[in-house]
Amino acid sequence: MESGSEETKKSETVTSDSELFAQSEVAADYIEGLLDILDYDGDIDELVSAGRPMVEVVGGRLQPLVGQRGATLEALQELTRLAIFRATGSPSRLLLDIGGYRATRRKELTAVARNAVEKVKEHGDAVRLEPMSAFERKCVHDVVNAISGVESESEGVEPNRRIVVRPAS
Repeated sequence: MESGSEETKKSETVTSDSELFAQSEVAADYIEGLLDILDYDGDIDELVSAGRPMVEVVGGRLQPLVGQRGATLEALQELTRLAIFRATGSPSRLLLDIGGYRATRRKELTAVARNAVEKVKEHGDAVRLEPMSAFERKCVHDVVNAISGVESESEGVEPNRRIVVRPAS
């Protein structure tokens, strides 16, 4: 009887992965249409990673689609999520990356998080970081949570939501 439930779980996972890939395909089509309208060139990769649909756009002259501190990228991601919802009827956790911005920003945020942890461990006082997007906060939380002796939490409301790193209680 257990093997039957395992098979059911496997088929649900396959269905789930195929649904996620279908979401990334809808997103890729939407972004491709946007690039055509704007007359921008870019290669689009659609994939599923860590249980999330992802679309990556690479190419030259894409910085205007990222915007200052990723603001335009965040807006495009939300619009793309709406396009997915309209096409599938399901909300999406799509992650959109343009020109490798998110990978680069993740490295920067890792350094910011480690620096904050060092300050907390050295002085014992909480450190409040600058306001960040949800993606940026998750990157910092992931780094801080992997280090013993410190903890992090988000405070405030968008767009001024920030992370506080403090000694673990």
